[in-house]
Amino acid sequence: MNHLLVDSHCHLDFPELAADIPKLLNSMKENRVGWALCAGVTLERFPAMMAIVRSRPNLFAAVGVHPDTEEPASEADIETLLSLADDPQVVAIGETGLDYYRLTGDLEWQRDRFRTHIRAARTCDKPLIIHTRSAAADTLRILREERAEEVGGVFHCFTETADVARQALYLGFHVSFSGIVTFKNAVELKAVAKMVPLDRLLVETDAPYLAPTPFRGKINQPAYVLHVAEEIARLRELSLDELVQATTTNFFKLFSRATP
Repeated sequence: MNHLLVDSHCHLDFPELAADIPKLLNSMKENRVGWALCAGVTLERFPAMMAIVRSRPNLFAAVGVHPDTEEPASEADIETLLSLADDPQVVAIGETGLDYYRLTGDLEWQRDRFRTHIRAARTCDKPLIIHTRSAAADTLRILREERAEEVGGVFHCFTETADVARQALYLGFHVSFSGIVTFKNAVELKAVAKMVPLDRLLVETDAPYLAPTPFRGKINQPAYVLHVAEEIARLRELSLDELVQATTTNFFKLFSRATP
């Protein structure tokens, strides 16, 4: 288990990737990536995502409605989330959170949705996958108000400040880094990647987005999480094996329903 990486966040059901799953899985194998977690973004996409996940024992899923999703049909109540989360390969609730970057106006519906996801996670005792963009203060406030520390989870694709990372860690959350940490101009983020305790660190791709250097601008895939791990190992002056072992151990400890 300790010699293979986990891509802790990707979207294999997205059209850029779904057309050739066998090729992606083979590429993972060639790049010492043993497992991947597919995060939910809408209820409509969930069946197609689960069809991919159920086809392979090394894939896991999370169920959730992304904060950017505005369609009323995508709203999920607690009962729906719990029903979908009952599947043994669904190991988390998410992705969920707040995103004030693209949307403006009264976003109380987004905060209500976030609270619903946290309550579902606490009920089924599965960790949360948190998306936050331009909304860190409200994200942290709602996590505290809803007692999210009871289940914990991960701030995925972390791009916030060191102070936000410390507050997330204080709440018992993990911090996950994507290909952004490999970008030359991501100076502050590289510093955060050095600061997060090794036992609370995860790596991811967020594929098909945010491909790491040297693939920046191209379609991302789970195999490329190796480049994220290499960069963080370099930053922390660790061997790649040490970083792989730590992040994989962290993943299976956090997502305890996932079977390696």
